[in-house]
Amino acid sequence: MTGDVGGELQGRVALVTGAARGQGRSHALRLAAEGAAIIAIDVCGPVGDTPYPPATADDLRRTADLVRSSGGAIVADTVDVRDLAGLTAAVARAAGELGGLDIVVANAGIAGGAPITEMDAGTWQTMIDVDLTGVWNTVKASVPVMLAQTIDRQRSIVLISSANGGLKAPPNLSHYAAAKHGVIGLMRSLANELGPQGIRVNSVHPTAVDTGMIHNDFTYRLFRPDLEAPGRADVTQLFESFHSLPIPWIEPIDVSNAVAFLASDRSRMITGVTLPVDGGLSSR
Repeated sequence: MTGDVGGELQGRVALVTGAARGQGRSHALRLAAEGAAIIAIDVCGPVGDTPYPPATADDLRRTADLVRSSGGAIVADTVDVRDLAGLTAAVARAAGELGGLDIVVANAGIAGGAPITEMDAGTWQTMIDVDLTGVWNTVKASVPVMLAQTIDRQRSIVLISSANGGLKAPPNLSHYAAAKHGVIGLMRSLANELGPQGIRVNSVHPTAVDTGMIHNDFTYRLFRPDLEAPGRADVTQLFESFHSLPIPWIEPIDVSNAVAFLASDRSRMITGVTLPVDGGLSSR
């Protein structure tokens, strides 16, 4: 699943949530490179007490500019995935403009951590609302549009879960692990529900990805509490020890290549699958 797959998504429309930066931007660009028109959604603002700077409207505009500069079509909108009514309206509006909806990448999510003794109810609820209910909202807003199209259009839903939170469950991440494990159950149920109607549903499980979601002071302190002011270099060796491959983390494109594969006809008989992109983390 590396390299180009020959424009296999030409003529299709793909929704990507959390598209303003990081993995979401990478997914949008990767799918656009394969010929898909993009519906890019992001909240573009703070979400709860997440310990890293939020995406901005400028970030989302940058994603749109990058897609257009590569020759792709894109409709970008600022919507919170916790807002089902707003998300439903945005998806219907953009799908009408672009000619349908064939691919859904439920990528929007947040991260953070704390021991159960220190985590408050608001932090728990925000994580569940974004990382689990937000995924359900994305599918809920999208499936009616997908079902309104003829069944001969290949349709695929990809839910972005996690290796560390979805396939494993480290300490101090109870809210994150609960949400990401929940995404797996959601995926499996939807694969059975939507399969007879020609819609495939799978999940992708990345290890730590080289974005601002892990590269921030909070994460460094969480993993290196023995240091007063740890930085990127101080966690590199520790993160490498988590994997079978000699890597501390992966790049966004590594996840996007998996997403592009699951969106393409090459995976047309794959549904209900949890696909790790984790350098061997989940096998250790």
